[in-house]
Amino acid sequence: MITDIADKVYAGQRITIEDARRLYAHHNLAELGMLAHWARLQKYPEQVVTYNVGRNINYTNVCWVKCDFCAFYRAPGSDEGYVLPHEQIFAKIDELVAFGGDEPKSCEILMQGGLNPKLRLDYYEDLLSQIRDRFPQVQLHCLSATEIIYIEHLSKLPLDETIRRLHEAGLDSIPGAGAEILTDEIRDIIGFRKDRTEEWLAVHRIAHELGMHTTATMMYGHVETLEDRMEHLRLVRDMQDQTGGLTAFIAWNFQPDETALGADRGRFDGRKGTGYDYLRTIAIARIFLDNVPNFQASWVTQGAKIAQVSLGYGVNDFGSTMIEENVVAEAGTIHYLTLEEIRDAISELGYTPRQRNVFYELVEERWEQFAIDANRQRAAALSVLN
Repeated sequence: MITDIADKVYAGQRITIEDARRLYAHHNLAELGMLAHWARLQKYPEQVVTYNVGRNINYTNVCWVKCDFCAFYRAPGSDEGYVLPHEQIFAKIDELVAFGGDEPKSCEILMQGGLNPKLRLDYYEDLLSQIRDRFPQVQLHCLSATEIIYIEHLSKLPLDETIRRLHEAGLDSIPGAGAEILTDEIRDIIGFRKDRTEEWLAVHRIAHELGMHTTATMMYGHVETLEDRMEHLRLVRDMQDQTGGLTAFIAWNFQPDETALGADRGRFDGRKGTGYDYLRTIAIARIFLDNVPNFQASWVTQGAKIAQVSLGYGVNDFGSTMIEENVVAEAGTIHYLTLEEIRDAISELGYTPRQRNVFYELVEERWEQFAIDANRQRAAALSVLN
């Protein structure tokens, strides 16, 4: 029974790690969903689910870290390695702006890559500042903590100065990528060259101190235990208590296909995460992370149907249009939704879909309608070509 935990949640009291353990041991998924949905409604009582018009850009796939859970990277010197020319990146942003609208900071660019030894701080400052100056419509939600730590290492500058210079060059916010599971023991198993837990946290703390916002993520379902998941959530909650700079939490399960870890039966048992575990994980996270305002559905890994169900398990945001997703696709998981399909998925459950920016602020309805119309025209043009 979890009646006492439910009483805490309904009274607005914080649950403990021991409470979280009991929730993980509680197999009535519907009851977990009811609690998580109630917690969500305390922050967002309106029947609104948000989404973002955005695009992924993977500016390089060269990475020396070679994490065992990643199918995207190519080692330095590989014939398949690349660094996108600036003009190609600008062309991708032009495509986004064409159907995202002209309102300043209304579209999102999620730009991430690998730890490329040839790319130094000046490369990133030049690229970010050029995008900022050429495209006032976009918000730059770019560079994982892992990438920033490596940029700091190559530049031989203090971490706070590195982040400040990136911010001044145009970096608006930092995505939560690279968190995986925030325990060094697990990080050593799945990517022993990665940054340490405290280093990842330090990037986000410093960004918050500089007035930036960031998100937090969790990639679960590989070699971690439930205790590791709870430690991860504890660290995220503690940091948010200290800084208040997180806008959202996003969780997804490990995608094992085409990865070294997925093929290693000595470390990974071969069982891919289920929809049940995703809904359980996101619901408990919503209940436990009482200080993180937004929870984003991971339709890219879970598909549209589970993402829809997650709206009853604490989730209030359907994520991005995610034009051109490459990292998860390299691991064999391919889900694609148009803007209209995202809006339909939200509306089907009785919610009102609304477009937001990176900071989870609603955009003006006229620009939202512009994006809807432009995306319909784009879809019609593509259907003629096909």
